[in-house]
Amino acid sequence: MKIMHVSTRLILGGSQENTVFSCAGQADDGHEVLLVFGPIEGPEGTMLPTVEAHGGIVPVETPDLVREISPRRDLRCLGNLRRLIREHQPDVVHTHSSKAGILGREAAWRESVPAVIHTIHGLPFHPYLAKSKNAVYIAAERWSARRCHTIVTVADAMRDQALAAGIGRPAQYRTVRSGMVVEPYLDDSISMLETRRNLGLPEDAFIVGTIARLAELKGHDDLIDALSSKMREDPTLHLLWVGDGYWSDRLLGRIRDLGLGDQVHAPGLVSPERIPDWIRAMDVLAHPSYREGLPRAVVQGLLSAKPVVAHDLDGAPEVCIDEVTGLLVRPGDQQGLATAIERLRSDPALGLRLGAAGRELVRGPFDHRSMVRELEAVYRTVLERPGTPR
Repeated sequence: MKIMHVSTRLILGGSQENTVFSCAGQADDGHEVLLVFGPIEGPEGTMLPTVEAHGGIVPVETPDLVREISPRRDLRCLGNLRRLIREHQPDVVHTHSSKAGILGREAAWRESVPAVIHTIHGLPFHPYLAKSKNAVYIAAERWSARRCHTIVTVADAMRDQALAAGIGRPAQYRTVRSGMVVEPYLDDSISMLETRRNLGLPEDAFIVGTIARLAELKGHDDLIDALSSKMREDPTLHLLWVGDGYWSDRLLGRIRDLGLGDQVHAPGLVSPERIPDWIRAMDVLAHPSYREGLPRAVVQGLLSAKPVVAHDLDGAPEVCIDEVTGLLVRPGDQQGLATAIERLRSDPALGLRLGAAGRELVRGPFDHRSMVRELEAVYRTVLERPGTPR
């Protein structure tokens, strides 16, 4: 099978990891895999070295595939994608993210690709955007849904929200969990204390960690607002922020202004292979994001048997089940966020129970091999339909 994946930005991020693991697994299964992406810019890192190190994925950068709306560049990109499709003759074009999804599906549809698939990792429209922008995004997604055979979602919540907005038909949708290499998260051979020593973190601190870009809507301000007073009273309460982003200087400036620089650890960008170590060093993984598909960081925390606190929105409740595998907080409820974290600090047995239940819930469905198998089944279902061109 010839498979072409199209993704807007190959930065260090959840949807990009999903895409690269899909490509790698499919290449390992003997398929010809092409990964098309736009320019990689900014402080958020790149997955390109991982792609190149694999050796079985053909990476192609197309210069006009950019996140921003740019009619002239978008038209050039559409032409480039059509040219690549004609050159490589893929059986499947699988698009990821909003811009790549809109242009990639249109290009594949015009070129009569036998199977056109799109994955919704997170919807481009949300309550924190202006109504006019949301209207444009919804119209574009409705239009693009008519130009693909199947829409994959990483969470049932994404399917439900898309259908509520009039995007696609129920029969088009299939939920496939966002896979990852689970074994490093399941490895309990190294203790939390030893990990902290290796990473230079304080052994006696209670560490609340996040794995997220330092960016808008990721909830770092909520953690500051929820915990800063308690942190000033208690020097053993620490934050660990793994990630980088455009808000890094502002957020770390807030920390310095509050006099909490010694209690907030910000290692910046970390390679995906090192994420299990940083999670192992945490007492609690907090994910107070305001917009997600199904947050991989939450799944990674659960795989690591850590208690998780997350906002009750989008796909998070499908894995962070309140009082069963984690604690959910109403978005924006900073007091509720502080209370949930304090509950876990004061009741270690609760954290152990939630973490164990969470690990058991996610260890199978989020294995990257499960994702690759399920995606191949999606492709073959489309390709084996009567009338599909060969």
